[in-house]
Amino acid sequence: MEEQMSELRAFMKNEAVEHKTRIIAITSGKGGVGKTNIAINMAITYAQLGKRVILIDGDMGMANVNVLLNIVPQYNLMQVINGQKKMSEIILETEYSIRFIAGANGFSKLANLSKEDLNKFAKEFASLGDADIIIIDTGAGIANNVLQFIAAADEVYIVTTPEPTAITDAYGVIKIITTELVNQELNLRLLVNRVHSADEGKRISERIITIVGQFLNYKVDYIGFIYEDPVVQASVIRQKPFMILNPTSKPSVCLTHIVGRIEKTELSTNSGVNNFLQKFVSGRKKH
Repeated sequence: MEEQMSELRAFMKNEAVEHKTRIIAITSGKGGVGKTNIAINMAITYAQLGKRVILIDGDMGMANVNVLLNIVPQYNLMQVINGQKKMSEIILETEYSIRFIAGANGFSKLANLSKEDLNKFAKEFASLGDADIIIIDTGAGIANNVLQFIAAADEVYIVTTPEPTAITDAYGVIKIITTELVNQELNLRLLVNRVHSADEGKRISERIITIVGQFLNYKVDYIGFIYEDPVVQASVIRQKPFMILNPTSKPSVCLTHIVGRIEKTELSTNSGVNNFLQKFVSGRKKH
């Protein structure tokens, strides 16, 4: 592992990438809470602010960002991992001014890359350093590759809903993250989806934050809420993001406010693609 880290640091030093890229991982304790929808529409919101955005589908077995974007990708990240394609050959331009990298089944191989494959992957990922924002839609729950993305990202947004099972799973995923990545600098934030009022979002977040503080001795921040609204389901059926389908809808306005709050958060000195890759390697679980 230390040899891999040394080689990776040497490569990054030679690359000398100076651009500061904010890398966001969006995750959840369970599926069905709207995580992927939020990732897509957050990416579009950033693009509408003039940012250069890359959206990565990091879901291991249920890659579906392309379905919601109504895109049929010819290639995906597995071809890069296997050395069959370069990152520049699989990245797709979309009609929403964001670039997209498709995920695929077998993505868990990231957790078990050989030294040679890891270095190849690092060099290809480093080519994304011109982006202002990289948003990674991770798989739900905690698999090895999900933990790697969470360990390496600048910010991690945990999506939950007011449903009791979703609240329980949100606490559970925070517990696993803080236990497995005890030596990592983490920036965890809660995003409560499908609420009927601002008070409900605040109440749910406070409940989780209190329990996390009491039992895990860990501080989680609240980034905001998104209203329950028929426009979201309509956007899924029409395969058109709700920020485009109805930019003045309640969910669209909520997400605009959330992105505004994120932008007011200063990037740490450890941000950027190079640091992401170094943390990605060190965040690998040891077997």
